[in-house]
Amino acid sequence: MKPFKLCALIVVAGFIFSGMAFAGTLDDVKAKGFIQAGVNGDLFGFGKPDEKGVWKGLDVDTARAIAAAVFGDADKVKYTPLTAKTRFTALQSGEIDVLTRNCTQTLGRDTALGLDFVQVNYYDGQGFLVPKKLGIKSAKELDGASVCVLPGTTTEMNVADFFRANGMKMKPVVIESTAELAKAFFAGRCDTLTSDASQLAGTRAVAPNPEDYIILPDIISKEPLAPVVRHGDNQWKDIVNYSVLALINAEEMGITSKNVDEMLKSKNPKIKRFLGVTAGNGKALGLDEKWVYNIIKQVGNYGEIFERNVGVNTPLGLERGLNALWTNGGLLYSAPFK
Repeated sequence: MKPFKLCALIVVAGFIFSGMAFAGTLDDVKAKGFIQAGVNGDLFGFGKPDEKGVWKGLDVDTARAIAAAVFGDADKVKYTPLTAKTRFTALQSGEIDVLTRNCTQTLGRDTALGLDFVQVNYYDGQGFLVPKKLGIKSAKELDGASVCVLPGTTTEMNVADFFRANGMKMKPVVIESTAELAKAFFAGRCDTLTSDASQLAGTRAVAPNPEDYIILPDIISKEPLAPVVRHGDNQWKDIVNYSVLALINAEEMGITSKNVDEMLKSKNPKIKRFLGVTAGNGKALGLDEKWVYNIIKQVGNYGEIFERNVGVNTPLGLERGLNALWTNGGLLYSAPFK
């Protein structure tokens, strides 16, 4: 074979291999017919199968929204339960396509892990769960306490900083599994359980006697929880990001799963563009023009998702707080869909 032909073959082979190696996540999920989502698996209200094995929770619904956008079918998701220590590795390795598992965005994670966080789907902060019988009213009364905490989390660093900053000592009880950590706390192996306040509410909701425990008023950190994707796949990041933003924007515009069909008839150009009656947004993302309609029809808007999973009428009983729309004093604010 002549050298020129050999070189040409090598170049062509290189392009083919490169295309395979860097194939987009969207193409990958379409080829297999579902999205593989990494979730908590043990956190009531955010990610946990019910007694019938049906996955439910705010983070689960976030994954369902992405599936509705991509496939027009919110059920085309498979769930991989992950611990705090394994969650990022699973995404880096390609085991999952997206991580929707109450993950805090931090500078270190954004820069060192080869991952990208998208729009926050829950603004949280770290707190402390204690038995009522201890009579503790503030976290500053926990000097010398044994503290149940998950390893490999921002929680572990935050609680150490808090005790150090307040001149207090603590005895960490470190257990990797969320469910096992909760069992240890309820069994009395530690005086307090520390985690995101939402996670504490979920843990308390499944306690043998929830009324025996209280979440202290102290919030010691900022925990912006957001879905995560691999760095470098801009199209997939845009799809995941705008799927979350679509939930928020729909609530801003008063569009719900119940009225979305009627809203298709709206004369408002913003609503027509948002719901795909006026084409453009779908093409920009490489999706069907009805992608937003499919999300809202099948999953609901952000308010609907919040209320059915963690709201005041659920066992968690959480107020919207920071997770209210910006028009209601919260932090949720969507970029324009145009």
